[in-house]
Amino acid sequence: MNINKNSTLLTFASLLIFLVSCADKTNIKEVEELTEKTMTQVTIKTSVGDIQLELNDEKAPITVENFKAIAQSGYYEGTIFHRVINGFMVQGGGLTADMNNKSSGTAPIQNEANNGLSNDRGTVAMARTMDPHSATSQFFINHKDNGFLNHTGENSQGWGYAVFGAVTEGMDVVDQIADVATGTSGGYQDVPEDVITIESVTISE
Repeated sequence: MNINKNSTLLTFASLLIFLVSCADKTNIKEVEELTEKTMTQVTIKTSVGDIQLELNDEKAPITVENFKAIAQSGYYEGTIFHRVINGFMVQGGGLTADMNNKSSGTAPIQNEANNGLSNDRGTVAMARTMDPHSATSQFFINHKDNGFLNHTGENSQGWGYAVFGAVTEGMDVVDQIADVATGTSGGYQDVPEDVITIESVTISE
């Protein structure tokens, strides 16, 4: 009887270990699927190299959908990085090489800077005017931690700039862009002397 009891206990224990193992694998798979659903992969092909981004669909759904729609329309092709400040940020997605504004044809979006994401080095955020909810197509990549751009309150002074993703590869390209010589052109300051073109923005589904 003792042998049978022990065998039964061992079988039951083995079954529990198997079930726990399966549950762990299921949980891992669910986490991986959730990550895939809440992160959009993007490749920005520039004239000086590629920049890979991971966009946070969960924290910035409005901003990510707006960016994806504009990118998929082909709008970003031929726009430039028109504002570059080393040790601050590199900005693009709104002007052409002749320094003319390019309209995205989209309406301004709700500012999602209150999503808990910070303007740290390598993060991507939406550029805007003094109106907190005026962002359309222009974006910037933070070249260093810029805490003063973060959300502090829902008022004109405190809204901040909405982070919606981060660079996963190609920060060396961002550093290269940030290091170029700049000047004044077409009424704009901090313009790269040598044009840096966005050749394409590709969304990976």
